[in-house]
Amino acid sequence: MGMVALTYKVMPNSDVDDVSPEDIVAQISALADDTYDVQLCETKPLAFGLKFIQVHVVMNDGPGLSDVFEESMRSIRGTGEVEVLSMGLL
Repeated sequence: MGMVALTYKVMPNSDVDDVSPEDIVAQISALADDTYDVQLCETKPLAFGLKFIQVHVVMNDGPGLSDVFEESMRSIRGTGEVEVLSMGLL
């Protein structure tokens, strides 16, 4: 079984005031385990003071694994839209 590298763009939910993008970064980084290798999770500027979180993760190429990781990110308080920027086999 191969490995898959994914890059996500995670937008903080602007309706949640008391959660910063840095808090979300810390919680996404904590999702790393034997299945998901979160290699990079950083806050980047978007426009007009808005920020997004770019997440690079490597995981086994298995059915539904990326969906589970995306749902884990979406369940973090303050997380808005989650978008896959790139996906490739290693």
